[in-house]
Amino acid sequence: MSSTDSTLDLPFQQLREVRASLLRLHKALLHSERDVYEQFHGPIQSKGEFFQLVIGDEWFSWLRPFSQFIVQIDEALSAKEPITLHRANELLDEARSLVSLSEEGTTREQRYYQAIQRDPNIALMHADVSKLLAK
Repeated sequence: MSSTDSTLDLPFQQLREVRASLLRLHKALLHSERDVYEQFHGPIQSKGEFFQLVIGDEWFSWLRPFSQFIVQIDEALSAKEPITLHRANELLDEARSLVSLSEEGTTREQRYYQAIQRDPNIALMHADVSKLLAK
């Protein structure tokens, strides 16, 4: 293994770990938002209805960047051309930005902050992702 290969190993491994953690976080955020949505709008009748809401309703729009980013990671890791160290680090930087919090920032940052405040499991998952990104 060349030094270039070992240099790429860490960002690759970190990216894979971040992807797995973001996927768990995304799933928890979806369930949490569903609960809040149903408090305001009544029960969602099926998985199909929920899927349509997630992809099309404004209520869930703040979660779409999480979905899109996970797809970006998947595409980068499965591309025929090997991912470069620069691209891996760009994706890790983007992940750091995605999980940034703010009570007064963008709608996504505010809604993410609110989800962390209302659900301790989401707070723990956020801490896990943040820890991975601090490496």
